[in-house]
Amino acid sequence: MLENDKRAVRLMAAGHACVDLYQGAVPAVVPFLVLERDYGYVAVSGIVMAATLLSSVVQPLFGALTDRHRLSWLIPVAMTTAGLGVALAGPAGSYPLTWLAIALSGLGVAAYHPESARLVRSVSRGDHLAMSWFSVGGNIGFALAPAIVAPLLSAGGLGATPWLLVPALLGAALTTAVLRSLARPVAAAGPAVRSGRDDWPAFARLTAIVVLRSIVYIGLSAFVGLWVQQRVAGGETAGAVALFVLFAGGALGTLLGGRLVQVWGRVRTLRIAYAASVPAVAGVVLVPGHAVYFFVAASAILLYVPFSLHVTLGQDYLPNRVGTAGGVTLGLAVSVGGVAAPAVGAIAEHASLQVALGVLIAFPVLAWVFARSLSEPRSLESRSAGHAPIASTSD
Repeated sequence: MLENDKRAVRLMAAGHACVDLYQGAVPAVVPFLVLERDYGYVAVSGIVMAATLLSSVVQPLFGALTDRHRLSWLIPVAMTTAGLGVALAGPAGSYPLTWLAIALSGLGVAAYHPESARLVRSVSRGDHLAMSWFSVGGNIGFALAPAIVAPLLSAGGLGATPWLLVPALLGAALTTAVLRSLARPVAAAGPAVRSGRDDWPAFARLTAIVVLRSIVYIGLSAFVGLWVQQRVAGGETAGAVALFVLFAGGALGTLLGGRLVQVWGRVRTLRIAYAASVPAVAGVVLVPGHAVYFFVAASAILLYVPFSLHVTLGQDYLPNRVGTAGGVTLGLAVSVGGVAAPAVGAIAEHASLQVALGVLIAFPVLAWVFARSLSEPRSLESRSAGHAPIASTSD
């Protein structure tokens, strides 16, 4: 990549951190909803679902739309919407209004990911490390969320959530500057030249893996704070530390995945990561005391090693639909699991939180099974698809 392109990817990664901060903010707000409003497991899992249900439904639609039209302006608008939803959650007061505010945030996240992933792929010409750096920006946003939300809400309660709009506004300003710097090269590039054949069966299997991974990771992010509070002393602080470890481990895992692909290739890296994540998740559920932090970190690292690889694999399986591929593999990965969160909450209320988290162990096993059916896209198609410019037209 040229130095200007590397700079654009770095700035897009910073913007990704700003928008995904709001994905991490929702589980970080959960303990305060329990404390101030006496929400139960089902109620808070419904809040998590609000952040993900609408996003899961519309994200592929945004992806299909960006395959037809260049919508770069949507990126800063989506970032602002994601921040506005979380900002309104505290003043909303009632449960229905809080649910709607969080759903608005999820809509913003859904609109952001497909176009931003396609933009980064075009600028980086399909480079795996560039996509991993962009992805790790989102992980950093996740990791920073509890570190920002917990002290803010500890000091000001849920009424302080409007301050959480500030990162979205900063990220939108930063991203707008990047888009302006890229506007002239994009206009000169013209419409995309399609190359390669879309492999929908392989993409469907990859999508199944993304969904399974999302269920276990979102399930952990929704309840690991409350779980660690039960396992170790420290109350809300212990829960916030667990969330930070979970999200920071995800950032490390994403970068590690970009490196491991150079040694093992994408598909083999997927298989190894999912196989190793099974005992890691089991450790979160079964190991007592402070050792739980180690297994939270290991789970996060191993579940995020495949994260950016999902994106590039999906785009190479669908070289003519990179917006759709990005919407599913990048956006859906951080949203669809929330749809299953109420089921996890219901199990926790009727049995125990340990039983509910124990159910999650099965999902990386299933992801590993599906990963065994994948193969690398043909290198010629993968490389040629990486040069598709940002502007695109439909068939």
